[in-house]
Amino acid sequence: MNAAALTIQRIYLTLTLGNTLAASFIWGINTLFLLDAGLSNLEAFAANAFFTAGMVLFEVPTGAIADGWGRRVSFLLGTATLALSTYLYYLLWQFSAPFWLWAVVSVVLGLGFTFFSGAVEAWFVDALRFSGYEGDLETVLGRGLMVSGIAMLAGSVAGGVIAQATNLGVPFMLRVGVLMVMFVVAFRLMRDVGFTPERKGRPLQATRAVLSASIENGLKNPPVRYVMFAAPFSAGVGIYVFYALQPYLLELFGDPHAYSVAGVAAAIVAAAQVIGGWLAPRLRRLVQRRTTLLILSSVMGAVILITLGFIQVFWLALVLLALWALVTSAGTPVRQAYLNDMIASRQRATVLSFDSLMGSSGGVVVQPMLGRAADVYGYSASLAVGGIIGLVAAPFLLASRRQRHRADQAAAPTDSAQ
Repeated sequence: MNAAALTIQRIYLTLTLGNTLAASFIWGINTLFLLDAGLSNLEAFAANAFFTAGMVLFEVPTGAIADGWGRRVSFLLGTATLALSTYLYYLLWQFSAPFWLWAVVSVVLGLGFTFFSGAVEAWFVDALRFSGYEGDLETVLGRGLMVSGIAMLAGSVAGGVIAQATNLGVPFMLRVGVLMVMFVVAFRLMRDVGFTPERKGRPLQATRAVLSASIENGLKNPPVRYVMFAAPFSAGVGIYVFYALQPYLLELFGDPHAYSVAGVAAAIVAAAQVIGGWLAPRLRRLVQRRTTLLILSSVMGAVILITLGFIQVFWLALVLLALWALVTSAGTPVRQAYLNDMIASRQRATVLSFDSLMGSSGGVVVQPMLGRAADVYGYSASLAVGGIIGLVAAPFLLASRRQRHRADQAAAPTDSAQ
């Protein structure tokens, strides 16, 4: 990497570190937080579904902001919105608010995350290419996943320990504080380079233009379309599993108030992300096509979940959780690189946001459905059902492979690219 590319990478990793740290303070305890507020399993996962519904509703409009006003503006708006909605979550918990208020604020929380999805990754890839970097994307995106995993490891463990030492609300306030710091950091460091925002008329017109571009460059592009069609199943199940593991592991552990255990579970997922980000470019060298890794990751992850659904031993469940997280994490940078290499710079944020929308739409349906299964049959059975649903992603990835797009066989990472 030249000096300009290294600077871009440092900024990207700094933003990734700070944002993930802030978000992860509550990841290990979020479901416990909702249940402590008086919600049932169905209501807790329905609240999460409203969060993902907010992402579905606002992905395209916020994509218009990223394309028309810039990725930096989108990031700043996301940080401010996420800080505000997190504070509102804290207030709802304080006052044991009715479910409908949780639903409303969850939608706003989803809005906050849509400002990030697509925009940050698009900013990084375009700025990196503009700086003259010509290496592979798996390596640099893998580093981002590793940094994200480290931040998640620290934040999730800290959140669980702090919640047990104080109460479940304190990690939410810590998230608000770190997000405010990240707003200042992004305001000073982040600049749109390699991309010129294009305002496309009024907000409604701009939204329609972004939606049209998403369909034209996403759903109408066969290899991209099939990867997107796999997202509702893989992402929807992944979101549920991450949050369901908190009460599931506490149930196996035998102490419903051992919040630090929930934090450790999230930390294991984070550690797997670090290893997965390191492994991704190395595994990529072993295969000719990217879709080989994507299909293997999808199938192996689903099989592990089905197995996990029949396990009643705490420590064995932790091992399988780590293996599931490692398998899915190793495929993430490869999937990102595959999509980015099939998308033109002008539509990058738009299509990546639409891909996020597809994944979120799966979460809207899958989370309450599996949450209800947990209420009726238990968490173990719901995880097994989730694994079966996750298997549906594999045929779509195979269909993308059959398109034989050149991005599927892009040169594997080399040592010199690192």
